[in-house]
Amino acid sequence: MRKYLIAVILGTFFACQSKVNQPLPVVEKLDIKKYLGTWFEIARKPNFFEKGLSCITATYTLKENGKIDVLNKGHNGSKFKIASGTAKIPDMNEPAKLKVSFFGPFYADYQVLELDSNYQYALVGEPSREYLWILSRKPLLEQSIIDNLINKAQSLGYDTKDLIFPDNSCKF
Repeated sequence: MRKYLIAVILGTFFACQSKVNQPLPVVEKLDIKKYLGTWFEIARKPNFFEKGLSCITATYTLKENGKIDVLNKGHNGSKFKIASGTAKIPDMNEPAKLKVSFFGPFYADYQVLELDSNYQYALVGEPSREYLWILSRKPLLEQSIIDNLINKAQSLGYDTKDLIFPDNSCKF
């Protein structure tokens, strides 16, 4: 019985590890011009740079040089916290695999994993599966859509038990 239990535990561990090490499948088509504008954060995996924030938005604006201005805002108590950055699409054959930088020359992966055909909601992550966001064009999103996006994230190897659902009741 003990050998069986150990085999099940190890099998589960290696199955999870192999999924985490696999590249993420991104959406096949992304029209960056349709993706631009403001998105509201519906849910996220915990991270240090958004700790304690609510009413979070990300606004994307196309620059003349083809790069994208990124402006993230979040409410922290009585004031807003703002972070400005830049995004780029390194390979136009894979426009859903962006790189985002908030700190000089250092870029991080930003991959669009799921996208509504009308660009009303999105699931965004990165290959290590440490970071994940559910975004919407509106401050609220139907629970059935949230559930579907969480299921998609789980199928991609994300642990979603620790998702944070920030308060979006602020006056935008």
